[in-house]
Amino acid sequence: MGASVTAGMQMLVARPCIPACKQVLGSTSALSAFGRALSTRTGFASCSKPISAGPLVSSNCKRVVVRAMSQRGAQGLPIDLTGKRAFIAGIADDNGYGWAIAKSLAAAGAEILVGTWVPALNIFETSLRRGKFDESRKLPDGSLMEIAKVYPLDAVYDTPEDVPEEVKANKRYAGASNWTVKEVAETVKNDFGSIDILVHSLANGPEVTKPLLETSRKGYLAAISASSYSFISLLQHFLPIMNPGGATISLTYIASERIIPGYGGGMSSAKAALESDTRVLAYEAGRKGKIRVNTISAGPLGSRAAKAIGFIDRMIDYSFVNAPLQKELLADEVGNTAAFLVSPLASAITGSTIYVDNGLNTMGLALDSPTLTT
Repeated sequence: MGASVTAGMQMLVARPCIPACKQVLGSTSALSAFGRALSTRTGFASCSKPISAGPLVSSNCKRVVVRAMSQRGAQGLPIDLTGKRAFIAGIADDNGYGWAIAKSLAAAGAEILVGTWVPALNIFETSLRRGKFDESRKLPDGSLMEIAKVYPLDAVYDTPEDVPEEVKANKRYAGASNWTVKEVAETVKNDFGSIDILVHSLANGPEVTKPLLETSRKGYLAAISASSYSFISLLQHFLPIMNPGGATISLTYIASERIIPGYGGGMSSAKAALESDTRVLAYEAGRKGKIRVNTISAGPLGSRAAKAIGFIDRMIDYSFVNAPLQKELLADEVGNTAAFLVSPLASAITGSTIYVDNGLNTMGLALDSPTLTT
């Protein structure tokens, strides 16, 4: 597993106010029947005449205009995750995309549970307890993000039987228990019953600095295990306790489909696998549990974990020079995208890779290339 790298909103009930249109429905009675059917099947209420907000169907029945209204009276489409519970796997500090996602979900009202790599657990919990993260815990309304519970987790191991003796005897795991994926899912079930949101913010490649041609089989498989199969395992074990209509998010990187020299050790392969698995799992989890599965392809961020790559600062500089939007990519922008994707606003989005990288993925020519300046 290693270090990480890279409620519903208030349902806005539009009331279809449909004028008599004999060309479409034939009669007033047919219109009433249609209205009853619409109300029964969608939960929308029908009415016999337009409300004050204006007609939702034009008089010639050719165009539908939907007006969404918040139950709180606010304008726009708020993301409200009140009553939803999120489990975020892969937070070990306050300096990465996982933390930013947790903050955005918390700001939208979700209850936050965290899974932290076992060797980092003590430091993380101590920092939380001593207030070292208080400044970065601040939400837009001035309150502090609350974490309901922190669970020890090593997503490289599915069950206790999978843990090698040398890991069990490792002093960094001393005192921790129930930290395999299966055990964590069971503990969350016992503690809270169910969850609505599952976030995978895990990646580790022990040979990430090696070119693929120099990567060992062990290093390659370790990258795949920690960075992509771990998501399959998490969803496999958490799906039974996820409420229908829930959603999952993972984090990927453009190296899955473009050559990023230096991002080695099988990590590019792991991200490609993660994106492929996202599509397959969207089908399987969608059919089995009505769960949506998406992944965010985030641009480079100077997190502590990303520094393991060795040239993250140059990657950030390159992105600033070459991306369509010349600005710093903020972790909060990824967090906010995740909040949107797990909310009902994205209820028809699944199996997708969503790019949050200032548009860098769209570029086919590097503007800072020496070729353009000679």
